[in-house]
Amino acid sequence: MKFPKEFKWGAASASYQTEGGAFEDGKGLSIWDTFSHVKGHIAGDFTGDTACDTYHRLEEDLDLLQQLGIPCYRFSISWPRILPTGQGSVNQAGLAFYDRMVDGCLARGIEPWVTLFHWDLPQALQEEGGWENRATAEAFREYATVIATHFQGRISHYITINEPQIAIGLGYDAGIHAPGLTLPPERVFACWHNMLLAHGLATDTIRRIDPDCSIGISSTGAIGYIPEHPVETPQALADWTFHLPADPDVDATHWFSHQWVLDPVCMGRYPDDPGSPWTEAAATVDPEDLRLICQPLDFIGLNIYNGTELDPASGYTPVPRYPGFPRTSLKWPITPPVLYWGCRLISERYHLPVVITENGQSCHDRIFRDGQVHDPDRIDFLENYLEELSLACKDGVPVRGYFHWSLTDNLEWHSGYDDRFGLIYVDYRDQRRIPKDSAAWYARLIAEQRQTK
Repeated sequence: MKFPKEFKWGAASASYQTEGGAFEDGKGLSIWDTFSHVKGHIAGDFTGDTACDTYHRLEEDLDLLQQLGIPCYRFSISWPRILPTGQGSVNQAGLAFYDRMVDGCLARGIEPWVTLFHWDLPQALQEEGGWENRATAEAFREYATVIATHFQGRISHYITINEPQIAIGLGYDAGIHAPGLTLPPERVFACWHNMLLAHGLATDTIRRIDPDCSIGISSTGAIGYIPEHPVETPQALADWTFHLPADPDVDATHWFSHQWVLDPVCMGRYPDDPGSPWTEAAATVDPEDLRLICQPLDFIGLNIYNGTELDPASGYTPVPRYPGFPRTSLKWPITPPVLYWGCRLISERYHLPVVITENGQSCHDRIFRDGQVHDPDRIDFLENYLEELSLACKDGVPVRGYFHWSLTDNLEWHSGYDDRFGLIYVDYRDQRRIPKDSAAWYARLIAEQRQTK
């Protein structure tokens, strides 16, 4: 494997999944604080009240990052920890925690990559309509202003929103993520549009405050792939990815698509998608809103875990998965070529560099008799996926970095704590951290790549 000289290597996390400290030091409630406390919403009726207790174990986690030689850390800021009601008075204790986070990274030679919104909307804003209320987008701009002003010169990389597709699709349509709503399509689209508007307003604000930083958004969605790497991208492959329904195996609807986020964000228009229940509503959007949404970006973040193999011989139709097809503990299919094709298809459509902001495998990890955590399946996953990413770089696809999901095990949203994505094992009984074999493997890979530059 070989990667470009300036390639960014990192690991990632999210505030609600790791921090804990849910009711401490003036933090306001988020929709996940509320949602998780309703019986039946999360497997095992667990919550993120404590999670990985990073709020109290921050130095330990940053030390582990440094010891592993991971040069970049992507983490999210909890909006209600900064603005307890989503707007208005700033919680100085919340800012102080992220001062420790950012300054701790910088002191250890680690580059912070900050996500402003990883799904923990302030509950106070939800009670005023949440993302269905356009005022939430304006509140997000206020929040972005606070962060960009306070951290100017210390944070150089921002991701505005993580996966609008999942935040809205699972939160306001399917109802299995916070706030647990199942709205009709026109109201779901209103939420979608307001979230993209929030992205645009925040991007414009950050750019004005700190012109030297780089800004992106993290997208996810269905991606078609073929095992080969021809010189010319087959048009039918791009058409399937950007115009046809999502992968039926992932039980998603039209919203699990990159184009409904990235077309307005990068092109200033919603996609021409006659089969979508949102098409009629999208046609009535004020052009000024699209101008606000479509702000210049420095990169597109991609969260890619799996995709759908297409058969060129049958007109690029999906290849049926055979019995026993390899899957993760969350039953997600393992499809390494999707990392190559996801980067290639997205960069060719939107003419921007891409960064893999999430990729990894959930496993049923455990502590072995020797006191260590051995995860050869995760190492195999990484070798196969990163080999495809290396081929994308070799073929000239502008891939600028890779962030493993995740740094530590954490709360996997509605799935609870059973499935583990981390390079570092967390024993939730006592919060003990144990770097897994995959952590050592990833550390060696990074060291080798940096030594060959």
